[in-house]
Amino acid sequence: MRHSYRVSTRQLISSGGTWEPVVGYSRAVRVGDHVSVAGTTAATPDGPEGGDDIGAQTRACLVRIRAALFEAGATLEDVIRTRMFVTDISRWQEVGRVHGEFLGHVRPASTMVEVNALIEPGLLVEIEADAIIVR
Repeated sequence: MRHSYRVSTRQLISSGGTWEPVVGYSRAVRVGDHVSVAGTTAATPDGPEGGDDIGAQTRACLVRIRAALFEAGATLEDVIRTRMFVTDISRWQEVGRVHGEFLGHVRPASTMVEVNALIEPGLLVEIEADAIIVR
């Protein structure tokens, strides 16, 4: 038996990245009061923002996540979950401190895991976020 599901409002937020239409993803998607922000890195055409400083890369990720949330009508205060992927778990404290600067007052459910590599060499951290807008 087939089921259909229709969402009356679906807002797609784009970062303008060249790969979004090719791969078929959005920086963030809002459906109702729920916002999901895709894995976000510090990638730039000239290499990672922050170079090999994992804290600076984390900051760049979270600034981009904050901007995507804002475009979707949300704020960091609405974040309920983050997922952090790092290429060197021994540097978890550097990532954690910056995460705390942005989200310490919110204290979302969070996960940090080590991965072998991210999409481009030099990227050290990637972060996803989910938010529910409650106002």
